[in-house]
Amino acid sequence: MAVDFDAVVIGSGFGGAIAGCRLAEKGYRVLILERGRRWQVKDYPRKPKDAWIWDQEHPEKENGWIDLRVFPNMAVAQGAGVGGGSLIYANISVDAKPDTFESGWPPEITFDELKPYYKAVGRMLNLQSVPENQLPERAKLVKEAAQRAGYGDRFRKLDLAVSFDPAWHYGLKSPHHIRHSKTIVNAQGQKQGTCIHLANCDIGCDVKAKNTLDLNYIPLAEEHGAEVRPLHLVRHVAQEDGGYSVHYDRVYRKTLRPGRVTGRIVILAAGSLGSTEILLRSRDQHGALPRLSLRLGKNWSSNGDFLTPAIHPFRKVSPTRGPTITSAIDFLDGSFRKEHFFVEDGGFPDLFGNYLRKLGKRRDNLDDRMRAVIGTVKLVLGGENAFEHVMPWFAQGRDAADGALMLRDGKLFLQWDVSASKPTIDAIVRMHENLAKGTAGIPLVPLTWTLMKDLVTPHPLGGCNMATSIDNGVVDHRGELFNYPNLYVADGAIVPKALGLNPSKTIAALAERIAALIVKEGR
Repeated sequence: MAVDFDAVVIGSGFGGAIAGCRLAEKGYRVLILERGRRWQVKDYPRKPKDAWIWDQEHPEKENGWIDLRVFPNMAVAQGAGVGGGSLIYANISVDAKPDTFESGWPPEITFDELKPYYKAVGRMLNLQSVPENQLPERAKLVKEAAQRAGYGDRFRKLDLAVSFDPAWHYGLKSPHHIRHSKTIVNAQGQKQGTCIHLANCDIGCDVKAKNTLDLNYIPLAEEHGAEVRPLHLVRHVAQEDGGYSVHYDRVYRKTLRPGRVTGRIVILAAGSLGSTEILLRSRDQHGALPRLSLRLGKNWSSNGDFLTPAIHPFRKVSPTRGPTITSAIDFLDGSFRKEHFFVEDGGFPDLFGNYLRKLGKRRDNLDDRMRAVIGTVKLVLGGENAFEHVMPWFAQGRDAADGALMLRDGKLFLQWDVSASKPTIDAIVRMHENLAKGTAGIPLVPLTWTLMKDLVTPHPLGGCNMATSIDNGVVDHRGELFNYPNLYVADGAIVPKALGLNPSKTIAALAERIAALIVKEGR
């Protein structure tokens, strides 16, 4: 069979953008299929009626910024767009701990093996930490909390995929005005701005200071001939002579149009949920890949994500200023309750404050009743800066990674039992309480956890786990599916256990390695 492309890549996040870029650089004819839009700054969602939601069941109706899947006791947040998870993640790009790879991984995957790929990712994303003169108030709070609790040596600033201007500081007049963002041209020839601490990292940086994949790996891939097709939702993959066929629905004018493309190599990089679902449908619904491992969907992990808000009534935390996450206190050595976790500061966009400020500017156009409502809301919540005393204490932990993804009634379903992971979450909660109370804060452990044991994660891992054989996993150390040559998975789905810290750099390093081995082996 004559194939359309040398490599068809499904997804454009930390797996797909990187694998597609590296193969295109080596002369492969590459197609990248992305389910979401190609976002521009002017299109970022801001108002209630904007395109916030991605609907997996009806993407022709809603194909917005974020895909939130709600399962029993677990919700998963994912990005949708060219750039994948890099569009909504908190910029953190950190190496996994060396001991992570000492068990549960194929022996070929070690920290030393991944070192050069970690470095390659760091160069491409132009990693930087927040300049010392720009530390947000919540980072200062984390540092103080660590010192007061006797953990000062565990505090550190984190590497971020953000471009900073060392001359910027909070003392400037209107420091967050876009006039303070300096225009730069990155190594891939893309225009960006420098960070002015808007805290909109998760909903699209207004000045393009965030080094998302659509500003580096993807334009480099396109420079070398790769084609990127947005709004193409892949449904299943089938094996054919000479390669594989990829079957998708294209979103076109509020309709779905079926299509098909072929590749000698196919790389699934649609995320932990996406890649697993495509393979489950390929095997169980279409019978197109019948020899896939019976371990498909197993050992899913939420990476132990947890957030505890706290009120710090005697200090301004200002969580709506600064990059979303900037620093951490490292407990991954198991020194607290023998659990392994990573505490971070958390921030969020000031959507509510921005909305109130915009309404306030239009007071002449408001009737007396509406002006009274706005005034009352401001009074009750403490003004436009309603959240300035709130500290979102965030963390990841090494949970039990014992969830299972499956198809049920034709839909993706997650079977999740928190029992084995509860000690990890409980340790995180207790540490959050200790750190908040030690800095005169009042921790507010979410009732969703205390009463219902519900969790939310933006870091889903597993489902197509790396392993030594088909009996204990889905792909080998190269990301290649057992029984299916030239069919790969290169995203968070292949990570076989929780990392306990932000996973994007490890996913990216694995994708760099997978692409390098494809080229080296002459696939």
